[in-house]
Order: sequence, then structure tokens, then C-alpha cells
Amino acid sequence: QVQPVESGGGLVQAGGSLRLSCAPSGRNFRNYKMGWFRQAPGKEREFVSAISGSGGSTYYADSVKGRFTISRDNAKNTVYLQMNSLKPEDTAVYYCAADGSFGSRLGDQRYAYDYWGQGTQVTVSS
Repeated sequence: QVQPVESGGGLVQAGGSLRLSCAPSGRNFRNYKMGWFRQAPGKEREFVSAISGSGGSTYYADSVKGRFTISRDNAKNTVYLQMNSLKPEDTAVYYCAADGSFGSRLGDQRYAYDYWGQGTQVTVSS
């Protein structure tokens, strides 16, 4: 079992960058596929990106492809989301989630993830 804890959110101007971090407590971090989701006010929580346990496979939503990069450092038990060329529509609470299932498929649905963090606010001003 792991408990994701996000950090790194904040206020940034459009075109700027932020890096989010997620450092889950618990053991066997490398056994978990990790994902990032976001939820804007009045909208459903949506998938952003996911990464395999080894870090060798990644998956992105079309809306962030080419601008966001997910990575992980298993020695530090941390997963990152580097966000570049931010847009006002990226404004949301960003959540880190862990998927402890077997298999290589990276999920883009909320039900695929077992453990969730509390979220960190990202606000992009125009």
C-alpha cells in the first residue's frame, strides 16, 4: 500500500513552466504504475499522464502531449510531471495516483488507480 503526496503546484503565467512531484509513502514504489490526473472547477477529473513501474513506458492525454513530461526516480521514490508551455486551461487541481495491478497496460481511467493523493493546485494566469 502507498499514499501519494503531491507538491510543486502554484501560480504561473501562461507560457511558463512548473514541475510537480509525487512522493508516495509505503514500500515497493517501483511495483506501482503511477498516474497524474487533474480536475478543473465544475469539470470531471481527467487523465493527464501515466508511467510504468520501471519508467520505460509513458502515456499522455492528447491535450498535454508535447508539453508535459512524466518521469520517475525509483531510488528517490518520486514521480514527476514537468509542465511546459502552460495554458490557462491547464488550471486545475492535479492528483497523483498509484496503480498496483499486474500487467503493462497504463490506465487512463480513474478506476484503474487504487491510491490517490490530496492534490495540488496549479493556476495559470493569462
